[in-house]
Amino acid sequence: MTNFINGLLKFRRGPWEMLATIIIALGVFMLMQPFVMWAFTYSFITTLVGTVMFIIVSHFPE
Repeated sequence: MTNFINGLLKFRRGPWEMLATIIIALGVFMLMQPFVMWAFTYSFITTLVGTVMFIIVSHFPE
């Protein structure tokens, strides 16, 4: 866990890509669930933020 936090603080690619992937997965989950309307409403923007974040952090050093 401390390696993950240190990687985030040092702008390393691995931890940031993992975080972006989790945000994308959260957005897809929010899109597929039928129970909470606010989650469905913000699912596209969540997925979009995760995708743009993944594109940006793919240029970080390993």
